[in-house]
Amino acid sequence: MTDTAAYDDLTDHLARMGALEQVAGLLNWDQETQMPPKGAAQRAAQAGAVASALHALAIDPRIEGWIAAIEADGPPSGAIAVNVAEARRLHGRAVRIPSKLAGELARVSAEVQMVWEAARPGSDLAAFLPALERLVALKRSEADCLAEPGEAPYDALLAEYESGITAAEIEVVFGRLRAGLVDLRARIAAKGAPPARLSGSFPGAGQMALARRLGCVFGYDWAAGRLDLAAHPSSSGSGGDVRITTRIDTEDPRECLYSTVHEVGHAVYEQNLDPDQVFLPAGSHASMGIHESQSRLFENQLGRSRAFCTWLHPAMAEAFGDPGAADPEALYRAVNAVETGLIRTEADEVHYNLHIMMRFDLERALISGALAVRDLPEAWNARFRADFGIEVPDAARGCMQDVHWAAGLFGYFPTYTLGNIYAGELHAALRRDLPDLDASLAAGDLAPVLGWLREKIHRRGRLLGPVELVTSAVGHAPTEAPLLAYLEEKYGALHGV
Repeated sequence: MTDTAAYDDLTDHLARMGALEQVAGLLNWDQETQMPPKGAAQRAAQAGAVASALHALAIDPRIEGWIAAIEADGPPSGAIAVNVAEARRLHGRAVRIPSKLAGELARVSAEVQMVWEAARPGSDLAAFLPALERLVALKRSEADCLAEPGEAPYDALLAEYESGITAAEIEVVFGRLRAGLVDLRARIAAKGAPPARLSGSFPGAGQMALARRLGCVFGYDWAAGRLDLAAHPSSSGSGGDVRITTRIDTEDPRECLYSTVHEVGHAVYEQNLDPDQVFLPAGSHASMGIHESQSRLFENQLGRSRAFCTWLHPAMAEAFGDPGAADPEALYRAVNAVETGLIRTEADEVHYNLHIMMRFDLERALISGALAVRDLPEAWNARFRADFGIEVPDAARGCMQDVHWAAGLFGYFPTYTLGNIYAGELHAALRRDLPDLDASLAAGDLAPVLGWLREKIHRRGRLLGPVELVTSAVGHAPTEAPLLAYLEEKYGALHGV
């Protein structure tokens, strides 16, 4: 029987840690959306102070005593087992990191992100690279502290985002996926057809109004969230406070609309986690790969489907007067145009994972020391030329385009493609279990999808690991096969290949 007093003490402690993590998230959200420019130095200090306080809670020696008391009469089960196991993992990682390093990582990450925000528009590598070099050095130190004997330092960072998988295992999966993507891309390119485009004027106010409407359609609870503009779209928070950001391109509304749908996928997941486990590990997301599966599923398989374009076309006409496409079929082709481009967040489904694979290789090299930060721009440009066949004109559209490295999120990038793989499995299962899915999408009715996801994914939180969670939802272990089959069927039909 579980020691109730010890478990209450442990969960109270974990809840304080969870609350502080959300405070850190709010500081970052404010930094991206509201913070005045002169607040930069104070914000970095605030981030460092919160990280130090969180680290102090994580290394508290009482955690080991509570766990021992809870497990004295045998291993716990269910949510109790998850909370105990996560407490052990968090404590085990934290005690390996010196308090000074924990605070310094948070402080420098906040500083470098602000340097990135200022330097990115002008491709100011002279300002950015020295700042990034400081952060990479700290991340290497963190990885060295966390790595188990014989474990690659990068894997120690990866484990923070995706448990139970190594970079070597990801490389094998990515290799199989890459072969299929490169072949599909080559067949589409051989056709030589120009990509379909939207035309017209798309004022920012109309984009934001339609973005809010899309949030409603995809189940975002506005009483528990808000939408703001930022340099990089994001989602943060959980439960009753989940905030999203997007960005606007007045010449092309797809960036705003699909970034919003993507972030709503993240947000709806967080809003529908088990409220009885708020601030606790059992009530958190299973992994970032699972998180990305929710956003990519919303954005691509559902949001870019032919059926949903039936709803989206008249909605765009209401927002802009001219939707930029003659009919729903023309819109469907425009939002699924295949084109080799520079920007990851604007990449089509055929190219997107190739962008991720490049970043995965480069960030592993940065953490291992095989690639020096000063050599990153040249390495990026050479790899982009080899993978995509085009030259990178400037750093803003090259190695400075993403916020992840500036924010210290090394190990995050591969979860996007893992999320796409999981989304491929979930989409196939949705179509199996919801035979009227297309009719629902055409009507802008996502209730059946949201109900299925709430039962199969959202409410289960971290009760299962990512692979086990997808397996329980779809009936078999996940592979890249459904994603490749979906892409072949969709883009094969669109391009006659």
